[in-house]
Amino acid sequence: MALSDTEQKFILHWGEMGTRWGVNRTVAQIHALLFLAERALTAEEIAEALGVARSNVSNSLKELQSWKLVRSTHLLGDRRDHFLALQDVWEIFRVIVEERKRREIDPTLTVLRECVIEGGQDAALAPATLARIDGVLAFLDMLSASYDDYKHLPPATMQRFLSMGGKVARFLGPDKEGAK
Repeated sequence: MALSDTEQKFILHWGEMGTRWGVNRTVAQIHALLFLAERALTAEEIAEALGVARSNVSNSLKELQSWKLVRSTHLLGDRRDHFLALQDVWEIFRVIVEERKRREIDPTLTVLRECVIEGGQDAALAPATLARIDGVLAFLDMLSASYDDYKHLPPATMQRFLSMGGKVARFLGPDKEGAK
């Protein structure tokens, strides 16, 4: 499977960005390849196109499936698994944000809530320290609630909302109390 120069550039950059986001480079490159592919690909085709070991492809595909970004499918007369990536950019974004929230934010909120409860009874903990922990909890609670409010909006509504950009901030006006 020959890749064009542009496809190679996209896949390589997606791999680089993946490492910056805490994702294995090969996992990100496989995701990019499947996103660009015109058809479902086998693990062998992926390994050949990217020049990576078949075992690495297998492990990476399992990771992408656990993120719900890739699914396997079967073709009549072919016993091999073929892999497809989500193609809708908005759906990809929604799935990634949902998975990151579930894997990172939700457990952090649980620990922060425990820290605030336990910190209220911890005589050795300075009140200012407890206030900082509580501030992080309030911030993440607000972000999580906002996400829950927006996650079910249709992509067209989200596009309109995001395209408003700074207009909403200007409409609301400056914060008289300053940023807190």
